[in-house]
Amino acid sequence: MVRAGARRAGKGRHRPFWVELPLLVGVALVLALLIKTFLVQAFSIPSESMQNTLQKGDRVLVDKLTPWFGSEPERGEVVVFHDPDGWLDGVAVDPPNTVQKVLGFIGVMPSAEEKDLIKRVIGVGGDTVECAGDGPVKVNGKALDEPYVFPGNTPCSNDGRGTFKVTVPQGRLWVMGDHRQASADSRYHRDDRNDGMVPEDEVVGRAVVVAWPVGRWSTLPVPAAFSTAAGAALLPGPAAAVAAAVPLVLLRRRRATSGADAHP
Repeated sequence: MVRAGARRAGKGRHRPFWVELPLLVGVALVLALLIKTFLVQAFSIPSESMQNTLQKGDRVLVDKLTPWFGSEPERGEVVVFHDPDGWLDGVAVDPPNTVQKVLGFIGVMPSAEEKDLIKRVIGVGGDTVECAGDGPVKVNGKALDEPYVFPGNTPCSNDGRGTFKVTVPQGRLWVMGDHRQASADSRYHRDDRNDGMVPEDEVVGRAVVVAWPVGRWSTLPVPAAFSTAAGAALLPGPAAAVAAAVPLVLLRRRRATSGADAHP
């Protein structure tokens, strides 16, 4: 007859590490895929079109979470988006090796097979964006102060396509690179099916941090010039509103609890 103490000892016995290792690896892969799909993904900067904000070869982390709470791209944000209509046609891409494919699939490294671009949002649905000659860029009649434009560049390009005046349809974005004279952005794709605009549903997420190389670590905030670009302050997204409301709710609950304790 087996004693109860012996049975408990048998149940508490740990399995060898080599038996648990495949399970741990499987859990890690599932977590990595969930993070890549719903939270954060790494992307590599493929060109000089966003200098000096971003350099070719930089790795940025892209926020994919807030769109799940209804947040939409806003003016001034640096966003990653899928190629909307052949913007990358003819651009050579080095084929990834097997390790890069695996690490890219789980989100540890930027995917080398996805055709994605990164630009700054200048106009959103309903905005009128224009520029003549060397600039400045105007959004709804207000000139933008753009200190992030590449040194020596003008805000616009004084050529046929660099001069424009467009009204952005709802659900679309007008995007431009910070290296204005080296960026084939919305200005140069106005003959595509989207009139050079980027559909919001093609946006992967907002780039929020330069994560690599370590010496270039920095955040990517929205420049102050965009806070009143449309003639009114930009409203915070739903996620920010929820975050702001939580402390108020907790404070109210704490006061209510204190009041109940004081009056039995």
